[in-house]
This record gives sequence, structure tokens and C-alpha cells, in this order.
Amino acid sequence: MKKKTLITSALPYINGVKHLGNVVGSMLPADVYARFLRQQGEEVIYICGTDEHGTPAEIGASKANMSISDYCKLNFDKQREIYQEFCFSFDYFGRSSSTINAETTQDIFRALDAAGYISEQSIKQFYSFEDERYLPDRYVEGECPHCNFNEARGDQCDNCGRLLDPEELINPRSAISGSKQLELRETKHLYLQLDKLETKVKDWIEKQNDWPSAVSGVAKKWLTEGLQARCITRDLKWGISVPKVGYEHKVFYVWFDAPIAYISITKEWARAIGKPDEWIRWWQAPDEVRLVQFMAKDNIPFHTVFWPAMMIAAGSEWVLADYIKGFNWLNYEGGKFSTSRQRGVFTDSALDLFPADYWRYGLLAMSPESSDADFSFEHFAILINKDLADTLGNFTNRVVAIINKHFDGHLPRGFELDEELQHNITDKVAKFTCELKEMKFRPAMTTLRSLWATGNEYITQVEPWKQIKTDKAKAVILLKNCLYLQYVFSIISEPIIPNLAKQLRLGLNLDDKAYNFNEVLETSWLNSEVKINKQAVLVEKIQPETVDELTERFAGKVS
Repeated sequence: MKKKTLITSALPYINGVKHLGNVVGSMLPADVYARFLRQQGEEVIYICGTDEHGTPAEIGASKANMSISDYCKLNFDKQREIYQEFCFSFDYFGRSSSTINAETTQDIFRALDAAGYISEQSIKQFYSFEDERYLPDRYVEGECPHCNFNEARGDQCDNCGRLLDPEELINPRSAISGSKQLELRETKHLYLQLDKLETKVKDWIEKQNDWPSAVSGVAKKWLTEGLQARCITRDLKWGISVPKVGYEHKVFYVWFDAPIAYISITKEWARAIGKPDEWIRWWQAPDEVRLVQFMAKDNIPFHTVFWPAMMIAAGSEWVLADYIKGFNWLNYEGGKFSTSRQRGVFTDSALDLFPADYWRYGLLAMSPESSDADFSFEHFAILINKDLADTLGNFTNRVVAIINKHFDGHLPRGFELDEELQHNITDKVAKFTCELKEMKFRPAMTTLRSLWATGNEYITQVEPWKQIKTDKAKAVILLKNCLYLQYVFSIISEPIIPNLAKQLRLGLNLDDKAYNFNEVLETSWLNSEVKINKQAVLVEKIQPETVDELTERFAGKVS
């Protein structure tokens, strides 16, 4: 039986709009992969949504002087609109704060508790005198004991990636007030007994032979260090309540309920399409489903060990990840994106600057797959100008101009496909297809660029403008071969640049429909008379002065 594919991308956190690194590190490549598989005729759903619990939501709402629920709703609507403009083809975009996620999370917790994987421990937790409250791990900041990064959080260091406990931090302080007047006090919390699950998790991980080495390396590192019980409750008001006596005033750790939201959002999707039990076919049929997850490298530990351990322990036949595509960081001009310093391009500003397709192609062409990558407007402009404008756009504009000038936009009946051109195109399409199947996005963009270049190489070689003077019938055949290339480009490029692909097909006067990938080599439509539509310049170049202005505008404030 051919497996259907369930695709998830890391849930973007709710506090404000995301920067370009968040886009290229999960949602964009996941969208391209989903679109590509749909073109292949495969059964696919792509699930995503906002991650809304945890301390940053509380802090963000407080700073915005809003209720937490209103703050999350505002940012959910804002993010959803931005992702629609980026043309992300989610089958459903939901929220981790939904009632369905609360019910699902509580059900899974009960299953874990009944199976003996939940324990109670007394721990010491920081109490802030100035804030008059216990501080959950993310409310504590300080110096990392491993790399000395001064802005490490109480659960993880963003600099070295190590997982932490708050008491490990050097010179801890409150993330709310900045106060260092903290005291460790004893309090009770619930723990997931990862140590009891180590053998089962190890057996499962060892079966994942095709995971990228960077992903499997993170998982095996955790196992080598030995799994430890992990606290799954927090002293917060905002979150999913714990259905256990004595814990009514605590909520679940955000990393406990957030991955479960993949399941909950699929349940919402099933209800939205009028088939409320349809989610079961996707999450409780492991022999029928291939789960592919996309995320940045900081999310890898939780998706390779923590969440799979939960689902293994929960006891049902849950679908676990078959493939995890991890990405490194996309930095900005040699440093990090920063909201506070207004450094770097965030998604709302990005769409005010250039069309979504510019960003989709440009970001994928600099995708941080094998190592961290660096965004600069200079590099971005080179990609757009050379690849989209000078290669794809220039070819299309040349063909349209010749046909309009010499044939008034109409080419008569008759067609013969150039065999050498066909072999060239077939080979490159096969290479591109293989790279997208293997989720090698940056190499795929190189192949796509090479494919587009075939157009300019062909038209320069055959010189139809000369043939028009001596053999007009032959010129028609040559120009129809050029239109064939435009048709191929429109289909092969659709997962990457859907709006430009649509413009290419509209220029050919073709129906605006979802073209199956198997139709990419279809030529029968060229045997008839072909009328093309007049169209504007496909891609506008980014001028040097614009690069200079944007580089200065987004450089950020001096710290």
C-alpha cells in the first residue's frame, strides 16, 4: 500500500510576527514539499498552527497591557494573514490554545499517568520577592554554565543549545522585572519518567536509518547522556490545566502540550471538512502514514526524544516521525535577528518590500541546510536579479516580444519537439524531482536555475528572429519549443514560486488549474493554433540604491 504523507512544520510561537529565519527553517520548505507531493498525485495534508502557551505569552501580554487570550488572538490573526500572503498551503492552521488541544493533552496525560510514567517530585524553584510569585523556568534568565552566554533561559541556552534547569544558571534574574532578589523554595511538580522509556525510545531511534545525520546525532547524544525524568508542570495561569488532584492551580509545560497540537489541529481539520473521525487515519494508522516534520535545530531534541517518548508511553498506535528535516540558523548580516534592536527583516515588513515569490525563491536558494547561512540584501538582490529576472523573466519576455511583433500573438498549427532539447529538459526535471523528494532544497534551487537557463541558451542558439526572415514555418516550430519550455517552467516551478508560475501559464493562455507533475512533458496542446496573452515584465529587478537603503534601514539600533 502506498503511504499517504502527513507534513508538519514547527509551530511558530505566538509572541509577534516571525523573522525570515523562522520561515526558511520550517514553514517554507514544508510548504514546498507539500505542494510538490500534491503535484505528484500523492495524498497529503500539511498541518501547522501557533504555539500559544508558556511564559513568553504571559510576558508579551503584560507588556502590551492586554489579556493573554486577547493578545494571543491578535497575534494569531496577524500571523495567519501573513502566512496566507506567503502562499503557505496549510490544510489547516490552528492554535495550541484550542479546547480540542486541552482535551487531547489531558487524555494523553491520563494515559501516561495510568501507565505509571508520571511521578511527583519536590523541587526547589526560584521565588521572586519583587514579582511576588514562583518563576517558571523561562521566567528565569542568567549566564549559561556551559558557554557563559548571558541571556540563557532557565530551560535552555539559545547559544549552545544545552537544556538547563533554572538553578544551573549563574547570576539568575527574573525575566519579568530583572530582579536578582530570588530565593530557591521547595514546591511539588509532576515529571515524565523518560528514564523508564529509554530502551523503547532507543529501539525506535535506531530504526530511523534515513534521518539526516545532524538530526540523528542530536537524538543519540541525548541517549548517550542518559534520559532523565523531565518536569511537565509549571506555575502559570496561562496554559492547559492539569487533571490531577493537588495540581489544579498548575498548568502543563508548553513542550508537553505544543507537539500534541499537531494531533489536535488535525482533529480540527477533520471537523472542518465534515469528517470528524478522519484524523484517526492520519495519527493512528502508522502502517499507512509517513510523517515528515520540518523544524529548526533548536526544536530537534523535543521532536526526536521527548515527544516520541510521550506518545510511545501513551500506549496507542500513534504515528511517529518517519523523517525529520532539521535546519540550521539563518543569520542576518553576520549576526542574529533581533526584535528589540529592530535588526533584520520580519515577515510583515518582508511582504511590504517585495512579492512573496521573491522571498520564497531567495530564501530557499540560501537555505541553511548543511550549516548556518547569512542573509544580506546584497545577496538577496543578486539571486532575484540574476535568477528570476535575467534568467526566467528575460527568457519569457524575449519569447513574448518576438511572437507579438512578428505573429501578432498567434502561432499557427503544427509542432515538432526538438529531441535534443527534450533530452536536456527530461534529465534536469528528473534531477530536480529527485532533489525535492529527498528534501534537498538548496541543491534543488541550483537545478531549477539551470533548468531556467536552458531557455535562454536554446533561444540564443536557434535564433528564431533570423529564421522568420527565411523560413517562417520553421520559426513557428522554434518559438513553440520556447513556449513548451515556458510551460515546463510553470509546472516545475509551482511549488517554489506559485504566483509567478500562474503568470507563466496565463501568458500561455492555459487554464488556471492544478497541474499534475506527470503533465510536465505534455505537448499535444502545441499542435493546435496557440494564442499567447500580452503580459507585463515578469520580474522587476532590485536596484543597487534599494539594496543600500534597505541594508541601512534594517541594520538595527546600536545596542
